Amino acid sequence: MLPLILLLVAGGGASSTAEASGDGCRVGCPLALASYYFSAESNLTFIASLFNFPDYTPLLPYNPNITDPNYVLTGTRVSVPFNCSCRSLPADPASTFLAGSLAHPLSGSQTYADVASEFANLTTAAWLEATNAYPADKLPASGTINVTVNCSCGDKSVSPRYGLFITYPLWDGETLASAAEQYGFSSPEQMELFRRYNPGMDGASGKGIVFIPVKGYQTSTSKAGWLTHVLLHGTGNSLSGGAVAGIVIACIVIVIVGIWLFAMYYRRQKMRKSVSFSSPEDSVQLASASQAEGIKVDRSIEFSYEELSEATDNFSMEHKIGQGGYGSVYYAELRGEKAAIKKMDTKASQEFLAELKVLTHVHHLNLVRLIGFCVESCLFLVYEFIENGNLSEHLRGKGYEPLSWASRIRIALDSARGLEYIHEHTVPLYVHRDIKSANILIDKDFRAKVADFGLAKLSEIGATSQSFPTRIVGTFGYMPPEYARYGEVSPKVDVYAFGIVLYELLSAKDAIVRSTESTGAQSLVYLFEDTLSMPDPKEALQKLIDPRLGGDYPIDSVLKIAYLARSCTHEEPSMRPTMRSVVVALMALSSKDHELTRGLELSPRELRSG
Repeated sequence: MLPLILLLVAGGGASSTAEASGDGCRVGCPLALASYYFSAESNLTFIASLFNFPDYTPLLPYNPNITDPNYVLTGTRVSVPFNCSCRSLPADPASTFLAGSLAHPLSGSQTYADVASEFANLTTAAWLEATNAYPADKLPASGTINVTVNCSCGDKSVSPRYGLFITYPLWDGETLASAAEQYGFSSPEQMELFRRYNPGMDGASGKGIVFIPVKGYQTSTSKAGWLTHVLLHGTGNSLSGGAVAGIVIACIVIVIVGIWLFAMYYRRQKMRKSVSFSSPEDSVQLASASQAEGIKVDRSIEFSYEELSEATDNFSMEHKIGQGGYGSVYYAELRGEKAAIKKMDTKASQEFLAELKVLTHVHHLNLVRLIGFCVESCLFLVYEFIENGNLSEHLRGKGYEPLSWASRIRIALDSARGLEYIHEHTVPLYVHRDIKSANILIDKDFRAKVADFGLAKLSEIGATSQSFPTRIVGTFGYMPPEYARYGEVSPKVDVYAFGIVLYELLSAKDAIVRSTESTGAQSLVYLFEDTLSMPDPKEALQKLIDPRLGGDYPIDSVLKIAYLARSCTHEEPSMRPTMRSVVVALMALSSKDHELTRGLELSPRELRSG
């Protein structure tokens, strides 16, 4: 029997709710999702606090469509994870149902209706009264009540394929059919399954809760937590809570002990095997397939931990020059060459191997050069030392002189060439996935090199499509819509991010512009879109241009860069240019006399085709 029969309609009383619940459950499940309707008054911090999270960070893995936590569109559905357990009504302990119970402090003269409103229809005033000991007219001025959000763990009599469900309150204009369509339930057979999970809701509109089954939903929960989730759902309601708990604990202990033994015995051997070089035949293939200027085939050096430790004075703070998401960076001189050593935790093995895969075999003048690696104690990558910082530091004025217009164009062209190389000339092709100004390094001659390939993903040549789903990684503000929402990866992901970098070169603003108002934040894409839509875009652009340029720039070239960036950040991936086309356009701009060559006059169709 499905918990509560999904009948939390706004007008329903407590009696009908209790009647519907019956003896509905014996065991719960560790994960359910609440679909919280994001209104104009909402923010992620507030939503997280309602579900007793210290901040909004735990919500982000379940909401890949939210690229900027400070800027969420009204009407967006925010998925919030919570525990779904078997509960009973205070007035009728025999009436059991599945729900998450959230402790909620009362303030002032709050009523059940006020609390239900804060939870955006995930519960009702009548249901709050039925699941709490306080009568509606006798709520204390201060104290705590239980906010009960109903959930589902599945029903094997309906379908054994689904174990994770979204608690979805219908809002104005929404029906069972429209909710089903949003999650891909469209065929007659799928709709029949959806109705069986939601009996009595076929005629509901704008009120009530439906449960949406989600098959194969992936999150960043731990492997142990996911194992618990699968075991619980696989048992249905046929086992007691104690039996399920025993199975779960035993399996987790076995898995942990096995992983520990495996890691202790095989870690070094497996790591060495993972970072081994390609065969000579593979190297020959790479060399013959990549004839572009600036490419060379090379072997990386395997350093010992002792050598790296000695070169950095045991990784002292005096040698530390940076801190990134996957490790610390130290300056060193190794074998007569200046180097930057990235020290990574063993948990970052995927990122470590991704960098080796991209940079070990083939180098380019506009990609940072990998000197070597080490897999003792920690994971280490050794790069050439780039002494002039990164583009973000230059643009934000952190100890550097303002970049001239000519330097900005040259840096843009160098970066574009590096990306064109990994998109067009390597076998297989690669997508960087984390292009941003902080990952573009500037050398002493103010030439640019693309760095940080820890998130790079390969795309096999000859595949029917170069777009494929993956886990969401990267930096907020640089992710295109198709990647942030659906995890679709293609070279056009890098093209979009490069468009943001072009906007940064023009304005020196961050990818997400924080407003002086407490709630305001705006993407550079929208900021420039509005500006380029003005009747006189040249005049409007001058208000956005980096003031440190002091007006020393050709406004026609600025306009062309802005239009190129807008093309790169088009919402539709197929409408974005290839990096080859971007290089052609930037080469024309960087010419000495700034002639309007064909590269700058490419039509949108020519830009897309390359």
